[in-house]
Amino acid sequence: MLRLAFVVIISLPFIIYYMCIGAYIEKHGERYDEKARYKVARKVVACMMRNGFVRTKVYGKENLPKEGGYGLFSNHQGKYDAIGIIYGHDKPCTIMMDEKRSRLIIVNQFIRLIKGCRLDKSSIEAQVRAIKTVTEELKQGRKYIIFPEGGYYHNRNAVMDFMPGAFKCAIRAKCPIVPVAIIDSYKPFEINSLRKVTTQVHFLEPLCYEDYKGMKTDEIATIVRERIVAKMDSVLKNNNKK
Repeated sequence: MLRLAFVVIISLPFIIYYMCIGAYIEKHGERYDEKARYKVARKVVACMMRNGFVRTKVYGKENLPKEGGYGLFSNHQGKYDAIGIIYGHDKPCTIMMDEKRSRLIIVNQFIRLIKGCRLDKSSIEAQVRAIKTVTEELKQGRKYIIFPEGGYYHNRNAVMDFMPGAFKCAIRAKCPIVPVAIIDSYKPFEINSLRKVTTQVHFLEPLCYEDYKGMKTDEIATIVRERIVAKMDSVLKNNNKK
């Protein structure tokens, strides 16, 4: 939390500046396409990383589908996760996020900027609407970051069980599912230190619709989780040998 507070304080003039830009974009939304919004969002991300002494190494960009929409299904470690993925993902993407967390100051403006989807976990009806919205947008070519663990609590580089329901939108959209393994992403905002930290984002080989067609959601969740865990185990094992 020390680094998060430090980043917010030292970046305050920049944050105010881009909040104003975000408000202007919202007011004149018809003038700004998704690429323009994403460009601004990545500038915010770059500022936070620079001021927070955070470096993210990105691997596997060649695995990202060249065309169409797809879901980026990642393990979840903390507040930095989406920042790291957006930093590594060149094409515009957005996020499905818990309603309550998405309403926090700064986060709220950021979600509005990238037109993310807010998931109200207290209402089944709202969840159904959110899944329907994401499904339609995936069909239209948007890219969504989704955390199937549903949350995080000091799990660090351990991976919790994936919720099968998180994959419904991708299945209904018949779009590729891209497993994303993030490593050490808890370090920026969980460890009380301002020392330089390095995180990793690995985009893994996607599951195309033909690969998972006919499977149940729990089977898909298991496959995606196993691929992420295998990549993390491999990387961490190699790191320990150095």
